[in-house]
Amino acid sequence: MTGSKRRRGMAAVSALLGGVLVLSACSSDDGGGDKGSDGGTEKTQDQADKAAAKDSSSARIKITPKNGSNKAGINSAAKVSVSDGELTEVEMTTTEGTAVAGSISADKKSWKPDDQLERATTYQISAAAKDSDGREAHENSKFTTVSPDNSFIGNYTPDDGKTVGVGMPVSINFDKAITNKADVQSKITVSSSSGQEVVGHWFNANRLDFRPEDYWDGNSTVTLKLALDGVEGADGVYGVQEKTVTFKIGRDQVSTVDAKTKKMTVTQDGKTIRTIPISAGSPDNPTYNGRMVISEKHKETRMDGATVGFTDDDGKGEYDIKDVPHAMRLSTSGTFIHGNYWGDDSIFGGANTSHGCVGLNDAKGANDPKQPGAWFYDNSLIGDVVVVKNSPDKTVQPDNGLNGWNMSWSEWKAGSAA
Repeated sequence: MTGSKRRRGMAAVSALLGGVLVLSACSSDDGGGDKGSDGGTEKTQDQADKAAAKDSSSARIKITPKNGSNKAGINSAAKVSVSDGELTEVEMTTTEGTAVAGSISADKKSWKPDDQLERATTYQISAAAKDSDGREAHENSKFTTVSPDNSFIGNYTPDDGKTVGVGMPVSINFDKAITNKADVQSKITVSSSSGQEVVGHWFNANRLDFRPEDYWDGNSTVTLKLALDGVEGADGVYGVQEKTVTFKIGRDQVSTVDAKTKKMTVTQDGKTIRTIPISAGSPDNPTYNGRMVISEKHKETRMDGATVGFTDDDGKGEYDIKDVPHAMRLSTSGTFIHGNYWGDDSIFGGANTSHGCVGLNDAKGANDPKQPGAWFYDNSLIGDVVVVKNSPDKTVQPDNGLNGWNMSWSEWKAGSAA
């Protein structure tokens, strides 16, 4: 290379290096104070964030339960809703991949599962929506439903759609002890088409009954609503029920057993329709006094004295009758009103001979409709009231069966947590 060529080459290199140095100097200097080596990058990213935010969807998706919840209810906890937009897709699955069917509402503003969820199961929800300009928004959530150990249910009676007698209370037995009684009771409502005031009474931490001051009005309709999903019944224990139950009250039938005269008077709507000779509990084993409600009906059943404490010296039941006809339970402890085919006809209306039950003349096999026991069975409903009076025994305890009618209204209301 000649000297002139070498000088021209060096000049080109110097010019190129000078250009690089100039460019580098410009990238690190904003024309003001020293901002550090990455100041320009921060400004560029901030501008990009603002641009992205300006172009983002205005649709706002809300998923409940919130992400990470671990005690979600199984009925109405899972929901998706959107504001300033419409839902386009919602997918819900278990973590194992099992799809959960659900439905987007007609206005495309909300979504919910079609069926009740499972307890102790982890679910994930993915939702998409668009705003009026077609811009998409997305949201995800993952949650776990309550476990059996961390949830409670209430087993209730009567069942939906039943027709029952005027004495039938709404009785709820919880499978876990309830300590937050006021919270739980506030989410249970019982109402009657008759307009009667209905009040709840806690017998213990597991049992809550509802009744009006007097018997239900005949031919009325009673509605029970359980809104317990997500309600904390005790520390860390949540309800899982969302249910409405409706049942009918039949004709107003009340039967009065007079243990002294050994007769039972049956009334309907205040009018006597039949008087039946009976045999109540013997002097050694008298029948409870008080107002008792029929809670079960069995055309035939076995009655073993050993199951209710009547045993001989060998520990065997003092009686064991395997085919007692037309038996209707009056107390949890074993009081029944039932047919009796083994007693002589003369005891009915003449002597009290039982171990505490009320006996009516009947036929073996429960197949003779003309017998008093059969007639009473055929004309009785679960929920009918049987009043026993003039017995030497004490009054039955209100929680021994469905027998809260043996409490005054003031006593009953005192047991409410509402």
